[in-house]
Amino acid sequence: MKKSILGLLALPLFLASCGDDEVVPTPATTGEITLNLANLDDLGDDYVYEGWVIVDGSPVTTGTFTVDADHNLSQTTFTVDATQLETATTFVLSIEPTVDTDPAPSAVKYLAGDFSGDDAAVNTGIVGDFSAAAGKFIVAAPTTASTDDDLSGVWFLDNSSGSPVASLVLPTLDAGWAYEGWAVIDGQPVSTGTFTAGDVADASSVFNGTDNPAPPFPGEDFINNAPAGLTFPTELAETPIVISIEPVPDNSAAPFTLKPLIKVTPAAPSIGMPYDLDNMSADLPRGTVNRAIQ
Repeated sequence: MKKSILGLLALPLFLASCGDDEVVPTPATTGEITLNLANLDDLGDDYVYEGWVIVDGSPVTTGTFTVDADHNLSQTTFTVDATQLETATTFVLSIEPTVDTDPAPSAVKYLAGDFSGDDAAVNTGIVGDFSAAAGKFIVAAPTTASTDDDLSGVWFLDNSSGSPVASLVLPTLDAGWAYEGWAVIDGQPVSTGTFTAGDVADASSVFNGTDNPAPPFPGEDFINNAPAGLTFPTELAETPIVISIEPVPDNSAAPFTLKPLIKVTPAAPSIGMPYDLDNMSADLPRGTVNRAIQ
């Protein structure tokens, strides 16, 4: 059968009419997530931060980054699969080993927030609500018999009723976190020990005296085994007293960024007088996360 001449002549006209404006656009395959986070600390060489978006209840990594001593992120924008990013409901920031063989998030989940449109406001609420955190401490040294050392200890208790009772009001932490007390002595943070509940002794007694048993509450007398650069006994006048929240495991001898309770002792502290810790929850790390489909 002979082909129609008219059909052959019409073919170039048809092809010419199929310009660029007729091409169906290819759906985007990638998107970008941008982090604007404040007050994150340098984790050292052994750990990194890792972002995650929660898609249908499952975590999808957005990538890892580090933070320098000035709180600057090594990277703020990350490429993510467009479909996963578009359907994500939540952003989570975790702390992971630098050499990590487990593809799942660790137990140390740090910041989180739900997406509202393309933005998520993230904060430390995934660790705990510290807006009502409170507590008291006394300056005293009950583990030594010498009265000359009375200003060389700090204990997180309240003895205003005449009998010592627990003073710390703190939320229960999930696995991956623990509380730690500190006295910043001559500019050097010295741990009083880690704990998970304020009504029992903490995990440390390395500096205590040996004359008397320690109170069954978090705290420490700075009598023995002074760290390099310090001399014990000491006097805790004008000394910052801190409750921090530490990742577990913890590779740093310094307090972590999360410090919900702080108080500087008076220039002339009264031995055994309970002092109120100040709530610092407004200064905890927080920020925003933005997603964009390319």
